[in-house]
Amino acid sequence: MATIKDIAEKVGVSISTVSRVLNYDPTLSVSDETKRKIFQTAEDLSYRKKKIEQRMASFRIAIVNWYTEEEELNDLYYLSIRLGVEKRCEALHIQMTKLSLDHLNSVQNQEFHGIIAIGKFNKKQAEKIQNITENIVFIDSSPDEDRFDSVVCNFEKATIDVLNYFVQQGHEKIGYIGGRETYKDDTSEIIDYRQETFINFTKKRNLYNEDFIYIGSFSVNDGYRLMKQAISEHHDHLPSAFFVGNDSMAIGCLRALLEEGISVPQRVSIIGVNDISVTKYVFPPLSTVRVYTELMGETAVDLLIERITERQVAKKVSLSTQLVIRGSSK
Repeated sequence: MATIKDIAEKVGVSISTVSRVLNYDPTLSVSDETKRKIFQTAEDLSYRKKKIEQRMASFRIAIVNWYTEEEELNDLYYLSIRLGVEKRCEALHIQMTKLSLDHLNSVQNQEFHGIIAIGKFNKKQAEKIQNITENIVFIDSSPDEDRFDSVVCNFEKATIDVLNYFVQQGHEKIGYIGGRETYKDDTSEIIDYRQETFINFTKKRNLYNEDFIYIGSFSVNDGYRLMKQAISEHHDHLPSAFFVGNDSMAIGCLRALLEEGISVPQRVSIIGVNDISVTKYVFPPLSTVRVYTELMGETAVDLLIERITERQVAKKVSLSTQLVIRGSSK
């Protein structure tokens, strides 16, 4: 595993700066560009290169990002997926063009062999992308599985794995801290299967308490804010375990608990989702559900090649996840 020293040397900053950035230290004054270099280097050093023999130099594809680069800094999930796509394309010598959904009209007359769309897209947005090319692979959403390829993860099973672990450890008061998202065109709210599964699971086992559920945005700051709110509202009756919708929020939760003098995991256990690279560097190291984000990106490129070269039938690939227990839970 890469160390903080490795990252610092590659970026050209101090070990202290890397540590504070990876722990989302709010008192650190550093540019977004430096943060981006640190996060990307952490991802790059975690990336396992694969031997690729096939060369696809004649292919030209576009990558459509749901998140802006600024939003990627607050939720490294999509950054990691994008890097998986880019690494695979580089290995195959595929030409890449990065696009935002808002700028699709400006490339209507350009020729792309295919498009990889990263993020949450609805049918209307999918049809807009289809105006450029029929060969589309969606990552992390499946707007129309009868027509378009997609790569997704089973977040329902991931949530059940976390909750079963908490129950097996004897936790009876379990909270949920998560985010709420809408499509970029604001047509509707996106269903969060982590929250939905959490509610269904706890209700079936008579563990459900509406007051233990906190929803904001999938950011470090909202993880911090919502955990502070939970501590203020429940005091000594604070749940002994929290499932947190993503690792960025979980890092914010850890900071809030630390500030309040609440020990983790002795008093409160925390488990996040995604296993972004920085989870190994926070204190205590974050327990999380490992989502194979780089593999999601690689798989999307392979699906797109299949589409471009021969396959006509839409394919939906659902990747497994793995519960990784570290120092933040017991």
